[in-house]
Formats: sequence, C-alpha cells, structure tokens
Amino acid sequence: MSFTPPARNHDRQGAPASAYLIAFVCYGSWLPGQTGAVDRDHSLFGSRWPEADAAQETHAMNRMKQDTYILDANRRQVVLKALQEVCSQRAWVLLAAHVRSNHVHTVVASDNSPEHVMSAFKSYASRALNRLALDRPDRRRWARHGSTRYLWISPMISAAIRYVICEQGAPMAVFEMPAAR
Repeated sequence: MSFTPPARNHDRQGAPASAYLIAFVCYGSWLPGQTGAVDRDHSLFGSRWPEADAAQETHAMNRMKQDTYILDANRRQVVLKALQEVCSQRAWVLLAAHVRSNHVHTVVASDNSPEHVMSAFKSYASRALNRLALDRPDRRRWARHGSTRYLWISPMISAAIRYVICEQGAPMAVFEMPAAR
C-alpha cells in the first residue's frame, strides 16, 4: 500500500516518513536486567541483546510502585478498539495492530511524531480501560516510552505489518487494514 508522505514528519535530514512501527509494553512486564529487555545501549538495529542481569532486574522490581499489569482477553479488545478510535478521530491510518497480554505493536501512518502517536495510544487505551472500572483509577498500565521506528518505504511498511500480524505468536487482539500488505 502506498501513502502520501506526511507533511510535517521528517527525519533529521529532512526526509519524510511514510509510517511508524510503534511498540510499548505493560507496566512491569519487561524490566531492565531481564533476558530480552533492551536498553538504550542495545536498541540499535543489529546490536546484540544485553545479557541478563539478576541484580539489575531485582533493583528494577524493587522500584516498582504496583504489580505488573497484564491485559486479559477483554482488556486486549478494549485497547485494540481504543487504538482504532484514536486513529479515526485524528485521521491517522492504522495499518496493523496486535495487542498482546504484556505489550502492544502498531503500524500507523500519521503526520505527527511517533512519540506523540504513542502517547495518544496510551492515553486513549487507559481512558477506555478506566471506563471498564476493572482496575483502580490510579493503576499504572504502561511502561515509560516504548519503541518508535520510522518506516520510509513500502517494503519496510509491509515487513513491519507482517511482523506485527504474523510474528508475535498466537494471535490475540489483532487488526490489519484490508490489503495493507
């Protein structure tokens, strides 16, 4: 699928982005020091995964203010619907989304920064979950920040969609725009 590049969304060299791969995790689900938890020093494409560090993981666990947040089937569907709602209201194009028990992956086209989009996703999802009244209103649901990747060309977008839809394990709450790949 091809898109007109967003007007304001450029990298440092001025090239327009077509879409983003945005991922964020539930509060406490991937702590520093855990196997597979990526920190700033290891977030570059092709870099090695950091080694597990039990002391760092214990330190992170001790700093947690609440228990780990897990999305059950009902909560996953609510989050997925919230992602679709924010995209509809803001004229963003949601190409793919996969809401898992402990994290969310999306591919979205927007003229806003990926950080702005991720913040809106988390806000809309939290408000939708608050309406369910299954958790306390002060419940922490999301880890700080997340991952934002610029997708510059159609093959990158197609690969990201395939990753989100097909490479996350058994499907949970999934959305794919028809004919997006």
